[in-house]
Amino acid sequence: MVIRAAEYSLRPATAGDAAAIHSLIHAARINPAGLDWHRFVVAVLADGEVIGCGQIKPHKDDSRELASIAVTPAWRGNGVARLIIEHLMAVSPGPLYLTCRARLGPFYERFGFRVVGEGEMTRSFRRLSRLARLVGFIGLEDEGMLVMLRSPSPE
Repeated sequence: MVIRAAEYSLRPATAGDAAAIHSLIHAARINPAGLDWHRFVVAVLADGEVIGCGQIKPHKDDSRELASIAVTPAWRGNGVARLIIEHLMAVSPGPLYLTCRARLGPFYERFGFRVVGEGEMTRSFRRLSRLARLVGFIGLEDEGMLVMLRSPSPE
C-alpha cells in the first residue's frame, strides 16, 4: 500500500532502504536496536530519497512498540511523522507501547498515548525503563524517558 501526501509518499521499506533507515535513526539519536527493515514504512520523495521512517517492533513478551519514528530535519513540521504514526497505528490495532524522550510526551498524547507506570508495563518495558534509569536514556541524562501506551477503547 502506498499513501501519498502532497510532496512525498509512504510505502513499505525495501532492502535498499536499510542504509537510509540506519542513517535516520543514528542522526535522530534513537535506540538503534532492532532495526529490521522488513518492519518499517518509509516516507519518500518522488526521486526515492527517504525522508522519514517508523516501525512496529515486536517484543518477546508479545507486546508491540511504535518505534524508530524519525524524520530528516528538513522535513520536520510537515506532517511526515504524523502520517507514519497514523499509518502504523491503523495497520497495527490493539495496544501499542512506545518509549520516547520526556519532552515528546505531549506529541504522542495527540495520538492517544498516555504515560504509564511500571505496574502497567509488560516485562520488556519494565526492564527497559529500569535500564534507562540506571544508565541514562541514550546519553541524554537531563531529558529522561517515558514509557507510553495506547489502548484502543473497545467498540
